Amino acid sequence: MPSLVFEITGVVPAPRSLSPLLHFALRITNLPPDETIQAVLLSTQIHIQPAQRAYTPAEQEKLVELFGPPEMWGQTLRNRLWTHTNATVGTFQGSTEPLLPAPCTADLSDTAAKYFYALEDGDVPLLFLFSGSVFYTNAGRLQVGPISWNQECVFRMPVRVWQSLMEHHNPNSSWVPLRRDTYERLYAHRRRHSLMTWEETIDHLLQTRSPSLESVLPEPKREHVAA
Repeated sequence: MPSLVFEITGVVPAPRSLSPLLHFALRITNLPPDETIQAVLLSTQIHIQPAQRAYTPAEQEKLVELFGPPEMWGQTLRNRLWTHTNATVGTFQGSTEPLLPAPCTADLSDTAAKYFYALEDGDVPLLFLFSGSVFYTNAGRLQVGPISWNQECVFRMPVRVWQSLMEHHNPNSSWVPLRRDTYERLYAHRRRHSLMTWEETIDHLLQTRSPSLESVLPEPKREHVAA
């Protein structure tokens, strides 16, 4: 029965992807090394381990929405699932090094993107949990067995990798989702004031006090803005 060991050795942005995508370099080692592995169907969960690093005051301020005020972090700084990813690994002996794809997004309504965006520098502590099936030959017959449930590894991804990926796909910009009714009111404000771009529209709103700002924001926000 094969005994597989998993290790993440690096991460790079996918060079020709049409959407933001990271490639994690995975090393799979089998014992005994002369045994032939016919294939591996691999499923991986990637978790963020926020308690495994320190945060600057500016980072803490941005993370309040995720974890609450820093004085509560002893209870709230728990692992968060980032994504699931799958890979099919071909025949090998000893070890092999496939790539694990991890889709990313600039949408700050996504928990992982909000966390990455809040970080200024350093590393993101990640936990990889592996499962799936391994196909191998035993006594001339093809066998299949499960990957042990306790197979996991940790990796510290440099924040700059995610930042460079976002800058490549969304240079000097951020993506903000809006409800359709809010968008229509914002668009009406843009037309009413003959503003050429969305940047000009937002800047105009930020520089304008009530009641003009109130006429654009949804009803639940008005009391907060006026205050």
